[in-house]
Amino acid sequence: MPLEAGQEVSISIASQEINAFLPEDKSYYRFTGSLTTPPCSEGVRWFVLKSYDTVSKEQVEQFLHVMHHPNNRPIQDIGARKVLD
Repeated sequence: MPLEAGQEVSISIASQEINAFLPEDKSYYRFTGSLTTPPCSEGVRWFVLKSYDTVSKEQVEQFLHVMHHPNNRPIQDIGARKVLD
């Protein structure tokens, strides 16, 4: 992770190594929503893993230090969206 906003950091990961970052159970939820950052455009199809890793408090604090703000928006009502298994 970069230490300053706007800093570029290159990484090298072979495609076969990417699976090491994913859980063994790759089942997911699917729903239609919008982008989470402005312009919050509609029409985004989300795929969210049912099982996932967590981050430490220190990792969250490091992220906030670099970004200078939370990188999200308030939770939205589910409205008419259907969450599919």
